[in-house]
Amino acid sequence: MTARELSITADDVHRAAEQLRGRIHRTPVLRSRLLDQLSGRQLFFKCENFQRGGSFKIRGATNTIRSLSEDERRRGVVAFSSGNHAQAVAIASRAEGVDAVIAMPGDAPRSKVEATIAYGATIVRYDRMTEDREAVASSYVEREGRTLVPPYDDVRIMAGQGTAALELIEEVGSLDAIVVPVGGGGLLAGTSTAAEGRALVYGAEPENACDTRLSLAAGERVTIPPPDTIADGARPQCPGRLTFPVIQERVAGVLTASEDEIVEAMRMVLTRMKMVVEPTGALGIAVAMGAGLPSELKRIGIVVSGGNVDMDVLAMLLGQGG
Repeated sequence: MTARELSITADDVHRAAEQLRGRIHRTPVLRSRLLDQLSGRQLFFKCENFQRGGSFKIRGATNTIRSLSEDERRRGVVAFSSGNHAQAVAIASRAEGVDAVIAMPGDAPRSKVEATIAYGATIVRYDRMTEDREAVASSYVEREGRTLVPPYDDVRIMAGQGTAALELIEEVGSLDAIVVPVGGGGLLAGTSTAAEGRALVYGAEPENACDTRLSLAAGERVTIPPPDTIADGARPQCPGRLTFPVIQERVAGVLTASEDEIVEAMRMVLTRMKMVVEPTGALGIAVAMGAGLPSELKRIGIVVSGGNVDMDVLAMLLGQGG
C-alpha cells in the first residue's frame, strides 16, 4: 500500500494547520520530573485537555466545517458522539454560523451533554445498545439535507487531529515516539501521518475495548461487542473504514491499559501535575507509564486527548482503592 492509496497525506495535515490558525488554542506541552523518574523516560504531555471544548476534537471539527460550501453551511450539519466530538461540532458550528444537530447516547456523560447544549446545538438522544447512531444521524442527512460531520472517518477530521502532533514536534523537537488514545482512529491516523519519519506512533486502548489492536492482529477490521470501559471516548466497536488502512501502514503498534491503570494515570496527573484528565485522555499516560513500550524509546510525546469528566464520576473513580 502506498501513501497515494491512503486517504490522508502530510499535506492534508499542513493545510488543516492553516485552516485552524487563530481559531483554536495552541495547547501547552507540560513535563513532570516525578513521572519521568517513575517511567524511566522523558515524557512530554501535549495537553489537549486545555483545548477549546476540553479536547482535541475541535481540531477536526473546525477543519471540516470551515471546508463546507456555502450551500452546505445553509443546510446545516449533523453529528453523532458520546461527548467530545459533540461539543467540538457545536463550538465550530456556532463560530461559523452553521446550525448543528447532534445524536448523543442516553448514557453520555452529563457534563458533555450540558456543554453541547450550551454551545447551541440541538441534541437528539438514542439508545447505544439498541439503536445505530449512524442511522440516527443519516436520517437528518436524508430528511433535511444536512452534512454529516463524522467523529473520525473523514480525511478532514483526521487531518485536523494530526495538527496536535505537528505542534508537539515543533515545540519539543525530536521524539522517539508519540502515544495517543484510540477510539475510532482519527487521532491515531492523523498523528501517524503528521509524525511519519520523525517519530514512531503508538495507539493506546483499554483492555476492554481493544478493537483496533485485534484488527491489526487479524489484518482486517474486527467488530467487538459494546465494550464495558470507563473510557467513553474509546467505545467504538470497530476501527474506521478510512482510518484503519492508515493505522495499518503508519502505526508502530497499539498497546492496552487496564481499567485500574487508567484510573491510576488519572490520579497521578491530578496529584502530581494538578491536572484533570478524563479516562480516555489518560490512556496514553497509562501506556507510557507501563512496560509495553520498547525500552530503548526514551523521549515520548503523549497526547492528553481531553479533560471532560463529570466531577462526581471523577470523585468516584479516584476514591476507589483509597
